Amino acid sequence: MKKWYNDLGLQARMLLTMFLLAVLYLFFLAVILRYGDSWTNILILFMLVMLFLQFFFSDKMVLWSTGAHLVTEQEEPRLHETISRLCAIADLPKPKVAIVSSSVPNAFATGRSKGSAVVAVTTSLKERLNQPELEAVLAHELSHVKNRDMLVITIASFLSTVAALLVRNMLFFGMGGDRDRKGAGATIIIFVVSIIVWVISFLLIRALSRYREFSADRGSAIITGRPSNLASALMKISGVMEHVPTRDLREVEAMNAFFIIPAISGESLMNLFSTHPSVEARIRALEEMERRMEF
Repeated sequence: MKKWYNDLGLQARMLLTMFLLAVLYLFFLAVILRYGDSWTNILILFMLVMLFLQFFFSDKMVLWSTGAHLVTEQEEPRLHETISRLCAIADLPKPKVAIVSSSVPNAFATGRSKGSAVVAVTTSLKERLNQPELEAVLAHELSHVKNRDMLVITIASFLSTVAALLVRNMLFFGMGGDRDRKGAGATIIIFVVSIIVWVISFLLIRALSRYREFSADRGSAIITGRPSNLASALMKISGVMEHVPTRDLREVEAMNAFFIIPAISGESLMNLFSTHPSVEARIRALEEMERRMEF
């Protein structure tokens, strides 16, 4: 097992982002408790149930939505052997292994815990990458599992989703409760605060997701000992992505938060609103790690 260390600057940025989210959510909860009514409580209870279902069935839902199917060691011996070896280095239990039949070269990890994780790769990824590059991509996904990134993002997104639902319901259907001046004032306060929380939390969660991608890249470099292999894989995947038909990209765009590189069609937004850092920024960070490892 290799020593698992972290970039202190990256850790500090992640902690600051999570702290800001916590402060924002505490403010949101305080407003809900002060001005909310039974309708608001029902919505939050509904979202808690949905979070529970997402937490326990996320792996099955993701596999179903991507068309991934689990494969045995007999079906994919080399893939299983590679993942087993990387798990031993990373001190992780071996996850389930899945294949997605897709022209989009990509990989993802899902599952609520280390023991229930699934790592999936597309057929195109297996065809496009050489063995060291494939190992680097798989190590990146295993780093997500080790860092419990799926759980972190799910929990971080909960109250943001509640705020978004409040805004949408109040825009289109109004809000239950008294229609006197006091009730109308409370409705306006909750509406305005929900918009603020929704917008700010959206940006903070996207930033947190980008930081965790950088962290998973570092994990891959530590596990494999060769940051350049992941950099090469990222360049290949992004280069191939430019030639994938737009229709194929749109079919998997909803899963971009899970992928190692988002499948971006011409109508998607990047940068501030992206769940991933730019490929160029990731490669620069990996090149810096490669230089440090040489000394």
